[in-house]
Amino acid sequence: MTKKVNILTSPGADAQSVSLAIASKLKAHRKDQKLSLDELARRAGISKGMLVEMEKGLANPSIAILCKVATSLGISVADVVNVTSAPPVHLIEDKDIPTLWTGPKGGIARLLAGASGPNMIELWRWEIQPGEKFESPGHPNGTIELLYVEQGELALKVADDELTISSGCSAVARTDVPHYYANKGLPKLIFTMTVVELH
Repeated sequence: MTKKVNILTSPGADAQSVSLAIASKLKAHRKDQKLSLDELARRAGISKGMLVEMEKGLANPSIAILCKVATSLGISVADVVNVTSAPPVHLIEDKDIPTLWTGPKGGIARLLAGASGPNMIELWRWEIQPGEKFESPGHPNGTIELLYVEQGELALKVADDELTISSGCSAVARTDVPHYYANKGLPKLIFTMTVVELH
């Protein structure tokens, strides 16, 4: 089983600033929708204690938990970690790009940008060191991921299907089921990923 590692401090936005963004955004969206902590925890399928810690800025939630809470509120993960903006064009500086996963050997996943609102579109950049793996229990129904490998080989397993994606190749995967990304080779794996939730 892969070690569960969550929000990292660098590069990009540090863990404290991401935690504070999560805290303020979650509380604001929950209150706007007049949801109690109990009700949001029930909808998201997480403990009330975890939600309280998240709203206090004390939790270090996994990507899976962020996805569950955002979906329950009808917003995107990008809304929660504050990398979206209302203007037609908006620059997100490197220092403001949150790192939402780090592997035990130094791999990272950064949420580069995302669309605001329930029609989720997110752009990610992953770096996975040899021997590292990221496992997901599955995203909301209708989630599609577009992947492009820049360096190395991506071992992708979606439900019972396994695929190796080499450098320079792309793939499309429906990831509303359990899946993982792994680097089973020697060089560092680098890939970009666009996540779209189709309703």
